[in-house]
Amino acid sequence: MASQITMTLNGSLIRKDFPIFERVIRGDMRLIYLDSGATSQKPNSVIEAEANFYRRNNAAVHRGAHQLAEEATDAYESARFIVADFLGGDVDEIIFTKSATESLNLLAYSFGNADSGNRFHLKAGDRIVVSEMEHHANLVPWQELAKRTGAELAWFSLNEFGRLDLSNIESVITVDTKVVALTHQSNVLGTINPLEAIVARAHDVGAVVVLDACQSVPHMKVDVEKLGVDFLAFSGHKSVGPTGVGVLWGRGELLDELPPFLFGGSMIESVTMAHSTWAAVPRKFEAGVPNMAQVVGLGAALNYLTTIGLDKIHDHEIALTSRLLEGFEENKDVQIFGPRGLDMRGGIVSFAVKDIHPHDMGQFLDSQGIAVRTGHHCAWPLTRKLGVNATTRASFYLYNDETDVDALIAGVANAQEYFGSR
Repeated sequence: MASQITMTLNGSLIRKDFPIFERVIRGDMRLIYLDSGATSQKPNSVIEAEANFYRRNNAAVHRGAHQLAEEATDAYESARFIVADFLGGDVDEIIFTKSATESLNLLAYSFGNADSGNRFHLKAGDRIVVSEMEHHANLVPWQELAKRTGAELAWFSLNEFGRLDLSNIESVITVDTKVVALTHQSNVLGTINPLEAIVARAHDVGAVVVLDACQSVPHMKVDVEKLGVDFLAFSGHKSVGPTGVGVLWGRGELLDELPPFLFGGSMIESVTMAHSTWAAVPRKFEAGVPNMAQVVGLGAALNYLTTIGLDKIHDHEIALTSRLLEGFEENKDVQIFGPRGLDMRGGIVSFAVKDIHPHDMGQFLDSQGIAVRTGHHCAWPLTRKLGVNATTRASFYLYNDETDVDALIAGVANAQEYFGSR
């Protein structure tokens, strides 16, 4: 069996950059890591960048006039330039947070803090639009904002092909809509959502578009200007970067109008005992001493991905996905959730096997050295929409190769033999 799509990367060679793949698991088995949708592994260059910050440059950024403080600030701000270039945005539009979840909550809370007259102020009668395929991080904050403000929460439904139903776009994104918050790529289905029509409709009614890009930014070339969205969030740990760092990008003019989320040191312009004013963006949204070493590590991670090439990474993942879908087609007891074709999809495949609970499947695959994700994947409404309690998910990245895919196909077949389901 061989996919008709040519691999663009040598996964086994790339794995040499990632020290975790030197270890064995479950006795003497090679680690087959198919859970990058949850978190990615880290190359040596990222590990060294973070460690070297602590070894040589550790000091509080934007504070102090001594050499270490200057070096720390330069390293931190250099990473901001790297992120801006990576996304195609302006450097002052890049805000560092501790996670994409915090980035999305930052927006939801800041919208809720907006005074009457501010374009972000929400009230009863306004509408917030999401979709049925959202990760909880891009659903629950908007649910809570709707509760606090009296706004209505509405959503796009899924069709039978695992894609958004846009046939009623004007009745979902109404003239009362203030916020449209969507995932770029589903963390369960692999579906890549078409943004052009959604962004156009949202802007026609004066709404802002918030994009959860956690599953897209690490895997394909993303240009914020070409996408046309207003805000975008992604996480470092899914991008071969450190944990503890996320990014929020927003259009400069919108960030200027947006009230801050957290208050304290570094985000102020002036403070008296009775009144405070805020620093300019992006520092307005970066209260306190940030996760400095993690930000530096993120810069190294994005440089690593850029050197490999985002287009190559995406093509490589699609080739692996094609190989897996072809392999599963030969097994009549495997049910695939999401698009069966390769158009507008990423390297995520969620599936279920007849008469085997996904958790049992996950444990069996783990016994074979294969790491996958099982459960609802922080997307309970979507799982319910699919009519199941859980799925097994394989998610690919640049360090995977054909042998990993073939091991998963064989592992599923072995599980069926073990559980007597075939």
